[in-house]
Amino acid sequence: MTADHKKTTDDLAVFGGAPLFKDHKHVGQINLPDWEHFKKEFQGIFDRVFFTNHGPKVNELEDRLADFLKVKHIVCMTNGTISLMMAARCLGLQGEVIVPAFTFIATVQTLVWAGLKPVFCDVDPATHNISPQKAAQLINSNTCAILGVHLWGRPCDTRQLETLASENKLALFFDAAHAFGCSHRGIMVGNHGDVEVFSMHATKVLNAAEGGFAATNDDLMADKLRTMRNFHANESYTPVPVRINGKMSEAQAVMGLLSLEDFPANRERNKALYYAYSSNLSGIEGISLPASFDENEQNNYQYLVVDVEPETFGLNRDEVVRILETENVLARRYFMPGVHRTLPFSKQYAECIDKLPATDFLCGRLMQLPVGQSVSIEDVARLCEFLRFCEKNASKIHNRISGVNS
Repeated sequence: MTADHKKTTDDLAVFGGAPLFKDHKHVGQINLPDWEHFKKEFQGIFDRVFFTNHGPKVNELEDRLADFLKVKHIVCMTNGTISLMMAARCLGLQGEVIVPAFTFIATVQTLVWAGLKPVFCDVDPATHNISPQKAAQLINSNTCAILGVHLWGRPCDTRQLETLASENKLALFFDAAHAFGCSHRGIMVGNHGDVEVFSMHATKVLNAAEGGFAATNDDLMADKLRTMRNFHANESYTPVPVRINGKMSEAQAVMGLLSLEDFPANRERNKALYYAYSSNLSGIEGISLPASFDENEQNNYQYLVVDVEPETFGLNRDEVVRILETENVLARRYFMPGVHRTLPFSKQYAECIDKLPATDFLCGRLMQLPVGQSVSIEDVARLCEFLRFCEKNASKIHNRISGVNS
């Protein structure tokens, strides 16, 4: 079945037709290494009988990541969430942290785990990143830090945030889960603020199946992170408030090294898919790529996010997601709802509910489309042609969906 066969609305899978794709098309990267290379590297783990506790592969990964990002220290951990929790604790923070609500909920949960109070900040509607101007308005005597999030691999305005933090004597750190291999003003993400934290989840462009790491140029910060990730005493002891088992295993490190080796090719695939989407979406009224990549910077192109303008397209974002799901296109509403509207935060900080208009606007319109190893250029063309069909038949589709729901 191809989009060419969608001649009438009866052909849509949501109304009983055959799906556009036989197999599910996911939004996550899911980039797998070469099988023979994988087996060889994992055989090495068994031969060394060294599975965890800062093994040679973890050390190698930290060295190679530091070289790649041109940063002084890399500290690998078991996942990105633990890494961000530890970074907050190692900064010695107390009080309120300004953070965007337009992010994955784990970003904010790490602050709560660290005993901090999140203060939700609105984002710039053009960049989708935290607004330095809005953040400045939230600073008070209880503010101890700003936590920025580099969404879609497009870094925050680090210069303005660094100036704001410096002028107000605040810590500044970043959730860089989306931004491995990206740069801002010619500087690789990993070198900004006090520390930047990355995810190596299976869906990321750099993956260790599960994993994370912190990047910093601060010697003391790195020492604290290395101490904290051990739940037992080690040779190099730097005082920290608490310890945790945050170590990365050798298996994770091997996956990370294989992914790092494949990163240039995976990035080029993502770039080709991004420009294929950009070309094929052209002319479809009501669906657009809301922000472009700066080709003077390093980019990873791992997120393909589109804006659905319901009045022009004829269907709202949620209707489009539902239709695509039945066609085996597992598009996602990123992020829906904003963290300020999720429990427990919507009750604890009810005063924020109606104060983040840009966040609420984006939460109602943005949609992520499939990318990664399982998506081809032909798949992109087929999907975009399907969206074009939906736009041309939006009124009929909307009426039928409304009838089904009534």
